[in-house]
Amino acid sequence: FKPTRLPPTHQWATEQNAVFTSNGLWQRAQWYPRAGETHWLETVNREVNTVRNAVGFCDVTTLGKIDIQGPDAASFLEKLYVNAWQKLAVGRARYGLMLREDGFAFDDGTTARLSPTHYVMTTTTANAGPAMQHLEFCHQVLWPELDVQFISVTDEWAQIAVAGPNSREVIRQLVDPAFDISNEAFGYMAAAEITICGGQQARLFRLSFSGELAYELAVPARFGDALARRLMEVGAPYGIAPYGTEALGVMRIEKGHPAGPELNGQTTAHDLGMGRMLSSKKEFIGKAMAARPALTDPRRPTLVGLRPVVATDALVAGSHLLPKGSPASAEYDQGWISSSAWSPTCNSWIALGFLSEGPSRHGEIIAVHNPLSGTVTEAEIVSPVFVDPEGKRLHA
Repeated sequence: FKPTRLPPTHQWATEQNAVFTSNGLWQRAQWYPRAGETHWLETVNREVNTVRNAVGFCDVTTLGKIDIQGPDAASFLEKLYVNAWQKLAVGRARYGLMLREDGFAFDDGTTARLSPTHYVMTTTTANAGPAMQHLEFCHQVLWPELDVQFISVTDEWAQIAVAGPNSREVIRQLVDPAFDISNEAFGYMAAAEITICGGQQARLFRLSFSGELAYELAVPARFGDALARRLMEVGAPYGIAPYGTEALGVMRIEKGHPAGPELNGQTTAHDLGMGRMLSSKKEFIGKAMAARPALTDPRRPTLVGLRPVVATDALVAGSHLLPKGSPASAEYDQGWISSSAWSPTCNSWIALGFLSEGPSRHGEIIAVHNPLSGTVTEAEIVSPVFVDPEGKRLHA
């Protein structure tokens, strides 16, 4: 009744002595320890540094994938997402945010346009099922007149992220010569149906969750294991190594990307710093309710970054944010930490959190209260983007 789901690279990851973690029903590699590494954080730091300085790869098959086709596919996406989709060019992908009907954030991901009437949507791993249910409800109940069809293809495609400064050179070893993946021909957010390894059908997306130059390569699921092994072979001269979900999480925090802890059902687009994405030129699910004064109040807790005054002082997710020197009581509570990690890139603990009037308070020192351990740590309020705020690495 509750079967374990294994991604296509599971057997290969087992051979690499990976430590696994449960993501819903999925078993995913959390990190890949090597001989001589005595602590999981040592392993994770190595994996992060490998991606930041060379190249790494991660199985992201568990992300929800929904194939959407039909003459009204673009119109359908316009109604689902808060941002515009009609003018997305073929061969391009775009980030999208979906709201619930009550105006709160529901799910996010990228959707790529493969032809004028063909899109591939990705969702978070946790919301793959609920997102598919949401699309079915919207089509069957709200807009049955739209000529659009869709189906979950999560299990049909193995998808591996290849990230790091050397990622393009590694991908070049696989992509057939007929396809130009230079920066000029295949820029950031490009998407294409291609062939690899001498004619094998594949899809290539230039997407990045880590903030580095990165690609996601999709092949039919039965070839996922072979793709991982091939990446290790062709990537060896470039210093390639696999990385797990823990390193993935560290890098997305370093880059300020919201994920499950931020999309917890209690946050709005404005809370996430995405208020400008809400289109004023079209209707979409949640638009009216998202405009309620209480949900656009600048005093609402809004996404910020946090860096401890003493770099080695741990910032713990779930801790409360209070003004420096105030009593530890609920009436002074101004927010909370949603995600935290030790960052080998910043050589410091870092965190994402939600703080009342947060964006206007960068540079302020705030008290981080962890009631479970009874500790109080001082942290500076900073931008949620800790690494490469200009995005130069993404566009390299």
